[in-house]
Amino acid sequence: MIGYYDYVLGLIPAALIGVTAVLNLVGLSLTAALPGGALVAGAIMAHAIFVRNPVAGVRGGTERSRDGSSASVRDSVDRAVERSQSGRSGAGASD
Repeated sequence: MIGYYDYVLGLIPAALIGVTAVLNLVGLSLTAALPGGALVAGAIMAHAIFVRNPVAGVRGGTERSRDGSSASVRDSVDRAVERSQSGRSGAGASD
């Protein structure tokens, strides 16, 4: 099954080479056409990274603890406040 990111991986070199070739055929020099192709390829990558995030299953307000169980942000903040009030940093050093 071909997904969105498979298409993105195919479009990156296709956009770089294709747009550069089209701009070169239109009359631009290769050194002027290459940044145009790079901008289109960069826009495809930016869309894949920032618009359609590759992170799956992330829900707002939860985070994973070290042991893999999910804890709410409020629980994490409460634990951090308790550590700071007791003088323990939790960094693993001898306090």
